[in-house]
Amino acid sequence: MNSLNFDSAADNYAAIYQAFRWEVPAELNIAEVCCTRWAKDSNSGSRIAIYYEDEAGHTATLTYAALQQQANRLSTLLRRIGVQRGDCVAIVLPQRPETAITHIACHQLGAIAMPLSTLFGPDALEYRLQDSAALVAIVDQAGAANLQQIRAACPDLKQVVALECSLPDALDWQQEIAQSAADFAPVLTLATDAAILIYTSGTTGPAKGALIPHSAIIGNLSGFVASQNGFPQDDDVFWSPADWAWTGGLMDALLPALYFGKPILGYRGRFSAETAFTLMEKYRITNTFLFPTALKIMMKAVPAPKLHYRLQLRAIMSAGEAVGDAVFDWCRSALGITVNEMFGQTEMNYIVGNSCLQWPAKAGSMGRPYPGHRVAVIDDEGHPVDAGTVGEVALNRSDIHGDADPVFFVGYFKNPAATRSKYSGEWCRSGDLARMDDDGYLWYEGRADDMFKAAGYRIGPSEIENCLLKHPAVANAAVVPRPDRERGNIIKAFVVLTAGVSADQRLIAELQNHVRGKLAPYEYPKEIEFIAQLPMTTTGKIQRRVLRLLEQERAAQS
Repeated sequence: MNSLNFDSAADNYAAIYQAFRWEVPAELNIAEVCCTRWAKDSNSGSRIAIYYEDEAGHTATLTYAALQQQANRLSTLLRRIGVQRGDCVAIVLPQRPETAITHIACHQLGAIAMPLSTLFGPDALEYRLQDSAALVAIVDQAGAANLQQIRAACPDLKQVVALECSLPDALDWQQEIAQSAADFAPVLTLATDAAILIYTSGTTGPAKGALIPHSAIIGNLSGFVASQNGFPQDDDVFWSPADWAWTGGLMDALLPALYFGKPILGYRGRFSAETAFTLMEKYRITNTFLFPTALKIMMKAVPAPKLHYRLQLRAIMSAGEAVGDAVFDWCRSALGITVNEMFGQTEMNYIVGNSCLQWPAKAGSMGRPYPGHRVAVIDDEGHPVDAGTVGEVALNRSDIHGDADPVFFVGYFKNPAATRSKYSGEWCRSGDLARMDDDGYLWYEGRADDMFKAAGYRIGPSEIENCLLKHPAVANAAVVPRPDRERGNIIKAFVVLTAGVSADQRLIAELQNHVRGKLAPYEYPKEIEFIAQLPMTTTGKIQRRVLRLLEQERAAQS
């Protein structure tokens, strides 16, 4: 990949986008580019790769040289217990140094790393372990009980490596690592070889395993560098609360930070606004990826952070949901930072977004296609639509120069039919709706299955949710259809109130008038229900589907 030149020009987008060319070697391995090349250099081997802290206050650091040595020992162990090239290794670990060690060890062994969230219950773990035929699982106390509960139902799982916990018939991480050789000869892999298996949290049907190739680390970089305002710079330190078991935490935080030889903070603990600001101050965090949900929490809890914290932040990327202009404006006024929104998904990550130092950011916009990615809004037949028309965001297999885009997933694991249905010709469909304006900016309209009609009008939830969030009483909101015999659907809002605010009929009317006065008359929520917390995915996205099904069940019983 050729480099991006960052300066303060008003709008450099066209020149950057047209000039960008991919440079992807035929042989590529994530372990080599994210660790080995730094570890073997005497000038960079002693640099910090990972800072670590947990809720109890325990801290640790890991240099690139130590990361490589520990990965070599683990690769030796994995090979000794039967893991071969192409085998799947389950990583049931939170943000901690051993998570990075395991990824590097798997990649240089030619194995497929399968990160699994420690928040997964037994059923979710069992399905993924069975479907992937994982040979080995590495787990700590956060996931040990659930893993042990379903281990007998996973016949392909031959061995478990337990980290700081005791499990029957499991190998002890520390003991085995200490006894394993620190020298390891990595295998050669092609850029197109599968490296990572991530199961997507689809809106319908069972989760699908997306196989990610080694080349995807390169495919992510143009967007990562742009959204992080020219990462890396000399003193850059990265942190994100995004779970390293998900694409957002792994491909948008951990691996790209290591690719550039910079330190990343791993924090093991619950998220809160105060914790986030304290960590950013303590570790002098310069760059971060924060979900809109996290930013909303921070905005409501600490409206004036500069009065309480000395921050070094210079870039914030946000993705997963629309940021909305309420949060966008707060980041500018309270933090002095223009949020760079980004859009992508596991199958084709980091393809659209903003880069405020290179082109103007429009509040509420997803941004423009990042260099190297040919993006369009397409119709049901797979044809690009005109500016201003709502359609499905899609990515072409080739960039504007005709070169293959390296960001694409290999395919869905053991599911060729699902892989084929993901494409319309050369366009890979995202399942997300948007419209593109005359300047090439995309504006998010919601998931295809989040859109609904009410009284004949097409309703997208994100605009209404953003409007509600601007009211000081609202901490978060989700909008779904409530079935109605006369109008088909009416707009219903589930609202989480700011701490200390009481729910009553007066507030409902106030919120309805608040939306009615800012949006179209037909867009205000006819019904509002106050709720303690919204159902969320482990990646911070609102699960509107859960609320939509709840309303359907209620309607059926009435």
